[in-house]
Amino acid sequence: MLLQRFDQRLCFSSANPIAGPSSSAPSHRFLRLLPRRSHARRIGLAAECSTGTHCSPAMEEDDGGQGYRLPPKEIQEIVDVPPNPSYYISPRRDRIMFLKRRAMPSLSELAKPDKILAGIWIDPSSNTRSRMSFYTGISIHLLMDDGSLGPEKVVNGYNENAKINFVGWSPDGQHVAFTVHYEDEVDSGSNLALWIADAENGKARPLFKSTDIILNAIFELYVWVNDSTLLVSTIPPSLGDPPMKPLVPFGPRIRSNEQRNIIQMRSTKEMLKDLHEEELFDYYATSQLVLVLLDGTMKPVALPAIYTSLDPSPDEKYLMLTSVHRPYSSIVSYKRFPKKVELWTIDGRFVREICDLPLAEDIPVAANSVRKGKRSIRWRPDMPSTLYWVEAQDGGDSNVEVSPRDIVYMELAEPLNGEKPQVLLKLDLRYRKSYWCYGSFALVYEYWYKTRRTRTWVISPDKENLIPRLLFERSSEDAYSNPGSPVMCRTPAGTLVIAKIKRNCEGSYILLKGQGATPRGSTPFLDIFNVDTGEKERLWESDKEKYYESILALMFYHPKCEVHLDQLKLLVSKESRRETTQYYLKIWSNKKQVQITNYPHPYPQLALLQKQIIRYHREDGVKLTATLYLPPGYNPSIDGPLPCLIWSYPGEFKSREAAGQVRRSPNKFARISNNFPLLWLARGFAILADPTIPIIGEENQEPNDRYIEQLVASAEAAVNEVVRRGVAHPDKIAVGGHSYGAFMTANLLAHAPHLFCCGIARSGAYNRTLTPFGFQKEMRTLWEATDTYIKISPFMSANKIKKPILLIHGEDDSKVTTAMQSSQFYDALKGHGVPCRLVILPCEQHQYAARESIMHIIWETDRWLQKYCANDCGGNKVMEANVETSQSPSEAVLDSKALTLNFTKISSLIKLIWLAFARFISSKSKKSMQ
Repeated sequence: MLLQRFDQRLCFSSANPIAGPSSSAPSHRFLRLLPRRSHARRIGLAAECSTGTHCSPAMEEDDGGQGYRLPPKEIQEIVDVPPNPSYYISPRRDRIMFLKRRAMPSLSELAKPDKILAGIWIDPSSNTRSRMSFYTGISIHLLMDDGSLGPEKVVNGYNENAKINFVGWSPDGQHVAFTVHYEDEVDSGSNLALWIADAENGKARPLFKSTDIILNAIFELYVWVNDSTLLVSTIPPSLGDPPMKPLVPFGPRIRSNEQRNIIQMRSTKEMLKDLHEEELFDYYATSQLVLVLLDGTMKPVALPAIYTSLDPSPDEKYLMLTSVHRPYSSIVSYKRFPKKVELWTIDGRFVREICDLPLAEDIPVAANSVRKGKRSIRWRPDMPSTLYWVEAQDGGDSNVEVSPRDIVYMELAEPLNGEKPQVLLKLDLRYRKSYWCYGSFALVYEYWYKTRRTRTWVISPDKENLIPRLLFERSSEDAYSNPGSPVMCRTPAGTLVIAKIKRNCEGSYILLKGQGATPRGSTPFLDIFNVDTGEKERLWESDKEKYYESILALMFYHPKCEVHLDQLKLLVSKESRRETTQYYLKIWSNKKQVQITNYPHPYPQLALLQKQIIRYHREDGVKLTATLYLPPGYNPSIDGPLPCLIWSYPGEFKSREAAGQVRRSPNKFARISNNFPLLWLARGFAILADPTIPIIGEENQEPNDRYIEQLVASAEAAVNEVVRRGVAHPDKIAVGGHSYGAFMTANLLAHAPHLFCCGIARSGAYNRTLTPFGFQKEMRTLWEATDTYIKISPFMSANKIKKPILLIHGEDDSKVTTAMQSSQFYDALKGHGVPCRLVILPCEQHQYAARESIMHIIWETDRWLQKYCANDCGGNKVMEANVETSQSPSEAVLDSKALTLNFTKISSLIKLIWLAFARFISSKSKKSMQ
């Protein structure tokens, strides 16, 4: 056997990803010496590049002018796996709909012309939001008495390649409404049609008889009013052609604040820029509402307006219509435009105006600040036609000290004899949400960000002189004390209320489901809770050893949402580290659990990947948590340390106790998304996913005042831990993140260069002076915390960065993290001679969508990691070796990390050669004995 130059890194072919254990092999290791060439091809390793070297296609140096690139095939095969179908349960809980999805859209879909108006992206060809995802098929199953699914009914009648969206059950669950998006063969435009399907047989048809009806899906497209009637947004017949932009401008663009108003807001670039864009917004967003019966009969309701929300009352008598109107703003989105809420009867009679709120440009940037006037206006889901809403008593400014801060009101749709609204509850914190329980009681939640306090009150809205009672008070950061949320039930009107549990003993009982965070990991639970006494009893909790199970929905229907325990049926998800999520029906009466899905493993080539939750400490004593992933068959004691990718996203906390809590489960399935670092398990990397990087500001201290110190300390603890465990090579650890994780990555390369060999930063903001009115959870402005803004901006420390950094950004990112942030940061790095690379993705926003973009990002990332982390053959010209042996495939597998032949690491090479020689002698000895 000739020992040639030996390269200790993984060099995959495009034939096949990492294979799992051989059935004939009693012991299969991921990392050993290079097997004979035939076995190398079988497991997808060490195939030759076009250059003749054993290296990845991502290692090509000259990639200029190549356009979009593709990563190695073993990664493509993982990324292209379509997601499992979504499920949608009928209101009566007797059917389940499955919606088929695709993996990724093509770039051609994202590149279609669109308009950016008042904070929304509009597809003018079909009057919808642009870049919407869609479904490719619908199937419906009847739920049988034994918990199994009946025969599949495929919804049919539309074209095979139709794009399906806006799917909704009728209140009685007998019909399904959905839209079909198709291309017009005449004018090559796009059209959107509303269809109706019979849930019994799956037959579908267009709802409107006339093809002249054009839908408007810029805001809410339709809502079921009752079992046989829909309220639909359509284009007014007299709309005409879109307004043309004048060749000669009407005048200069002027913004004035001579009234000395204080208006602070975070930057964005999607707002209305001029009078022409205001006209375009009117044109595309204005709707004529029509009531449509299932037979296609229709009649208009209300006047044309820009309706943003359609809400029928539970008794099907009223329509609450929310619209926005002029004057518009050039600095805020449509959500803060003047807003009007009106009541109409179902037969088209105007009842009254609930409110008409002015333009809200001046909402303070401080956390918990809200709009003045009525907000969160809703129908009570447990009553025929009763409204409730909230009004701030501090003018919406959280900086104002006042008690109460919020008041919750309630009144009938048509108040009798001029009755004034009823005060339901006065809150000292900010109102958050409510759950209602058919007149018996309601749970009202309030919250205050600065102190992280959250309270839950129980009120009796229909009983006089009953004092609200505090049910729970806790820190919102304290995951261990979270009591869970109530299990909800569908009413005959399709609304959601709290399910009442009937027991032989007295009391108001409900079910609470929660994630069950514990120091050992999350263990979801289901408790029965006595609202009157506060006592609770655990009915069920997830398996702690192997599986992660979670309660999804109550699968029982009752007109008054009353359930006996022996009638309880629940939809449950179940998964493990190596088993993908499946759905089950759990039947309480016979303790039976029926599996209703059987999805295959999405990426069997990584079915044996290793996953564990690890705990360690920061130097200041804060407990930290991370999820460590290792390639299949890898053993650190035998195979040695790997190149490692650390991917994270910092979080702010008010206490070190909360920061140290475990909020994940070791039993959850390792899902590999198209932008998540687990892909590089297929390239022989160790992955440290989401190591907690808490930025803590206790008591009156603000977290970001010690951002750099805490960031570096957390990262140092994570690096030390993976090195201590022997799974990561200390010189081959890369760091990466998206958005705020990119900001983290740049700061770590600037302030902790000793920890990492390179970085990958996607869609980040690096200059905080360009986000002067706050970012993330930082509520102070640049002028209130100037030193902090400058200190934590990696742009200001570009001269300190020496390690290679890859910058990726979507060209159309319209958040505070605009592409300009990456461009300016790249220029600063290049001006200081830093090895860097900037990739701007056309047509992409803050999150990337197109298959071409995602594949190219993966190619870029893989190239960067191979070149600057794994020391691949094309990057640092590491010496190679190719060992041909006569060992069986079960006894020899290619080692996956790069071995640099230098004097400081010669001992590692000697050890590997000695192990190879020992194994060879042992193999020969066994054969001679036989």
